Amino acid sequence: MTDDGEGPGPAQASRIGPLGALFLYSVSVALVVSGPVLLVGAVLAGAGLLIGGVLCTVLCTPLGLVIWFSTSHERENNRRLDAAGVAATAEVTSLTDWDDGESTGVVVGLRVSGPGFRTFESTWKRSHHPALRVGLRLGAVVDPADNLFRVDL
Repeated sequence: MTDDGEGPGPAQASRIGPLGALFLYSVSVALVVSGPVLLVGAVLAGAGLLIGGVLCTVLCTPLGLVIWFSTSHERENNRRLDAAGVAATAEVTSLTDWDDGESTGVVVGLRVSGPGFRTFESTWKRSHHPALRVGLRLGAVVDPADNLFRVDL
């Protein structure tokens, strides 16, 4: 978040439910343990898994930790929004297609307003959705203390 003199800039939280969190935590555990398991298998079996075990440990362990901590952070943001958030409205002000070579979607310009905080604008990068159009009003939740918000579509 940035601090522009008027408080922190807006930050968006993504909704991650219990099943989504379970899936992400399971993937992160699998990534973290895959390298060490291959290393132990290589040592015990004498198989040619040593290079694979080292590479898997070096590449997959940090990735698994990033997924774990990112999921934990998003879940904490959602708990905070559920506890201290106020109902708001997010109006779609612009739609711009994007394609970064690996994935495509739309950048949604939003104007978020509601009681207890100053109206702010932000962007939301997401996959295409048939309901999205300029002028659409979506439900949102905002934590006025730090402009953390979540849009529900």
